[in-house]
Amino acid sequence: MNQARVGLLVAAALVAVPLTASAQQNEQPKEINLDEPETPAEGTEPAEAPEAAAEGGDDEAGLGDICKIDPSACPTIDLNKEAAKELKPETYAVQQIYALRYHRFEVNPYFGLTMNDQFVGHNGPGLAVNWYLTNVLAIGVNGNWYGGLNTPSDFNFQTSRAARIGEPITEYQWNANANFTYVPAYGKFAGFSDFIFHYDFYVLGGVGAISTRPIAVVDPDNRTFDWKPKLAFHVGGGLRIFFNRWFAAMAEVSDYIFFDELENPRVVQGREQDKSTWLAEGNSFTNNVQAQVGFSVFLPFSWEYRLPK
Repeated sequence: MNQARVGLLVAAALVAVPLTASAQQNEQPKEINLDEPETPAEGTEPAEAPEAAAEGGDDEAGLGDICKIDPSACPTIDLNKEAAKELKPETYAVQQIYALRYHRFEVNPYFGLTMNDQFVGHNGPGLAVNWYLTNVLAIGVNGNWYGGLNTPSDFNFQTSRAARIGEPITEYQWNANANFTYVPAYGKFAGFSDFIFHYDFYVLGGVGAISTRPIAVVDPDNRTFDWKPKLAFHVGGGLRIFFNRWFAAMAEVSDYIFFDELENPRVVQGREQDKSTWLAEGNSFTNNVQAQVGFSVFLPFSWEYRLPK
């Protein structure tokens, strides 16, 4: 019985080996075409695609993978609600100019104070009117009135009494100029907690006239002088701070430059009544530097922007 079983096993092995080799020879390598989808083998069903994430879930927001990889990095806010919030419509990247000057009149009353004359003060009111050709360039006029407001200083009195000699001084009556004004810079700053002030710097220059006369100091008993207008030049600069779109406070420093006539410090004996001997020879180069403080009113009060906000 054992010999018969062994023989059957040997015969079966000999038959199986040729069959396996024949199957390997008949099997050809499979060709794969990447341009066409692979068809599933007969008798098999295609694999189903994974179901899409539910609407409103983390996968739709692009956060599903983040939350799966690192749960601690998963955002805790609702991005959909945050994206639906309304932004403040009053926020602008570039703000329009607060106080336009283009084609507006500026009326500027002020009061001037002498800054550089130690012997006599030339204080007085003034008025300037400007027309802005552009937002930064204007033409205009200004004038000052000094008549009756010239006051010799205590320093002049003390000096004259100590040295027993009079310092030639002059008084002013009026001054008028035609000017060009240029605004090179403007901006804003915060003050009083949350109030925004708008400001600008300006420079100006012009030409005009000033009426002056000497004050008789050396021989006041005999000498009296008449007012004479003289050519004058005007340069200056100032600062405006706006409280609204048409009203601003201003501070300016102006220099009125001219050649003045002074009293002759000598008395020619026998010719006290001769007016030709009352004035000193030549003219004195004079700088009348004064601080001007006042306010500006821009007309018209309102305007329309060329482009809307």
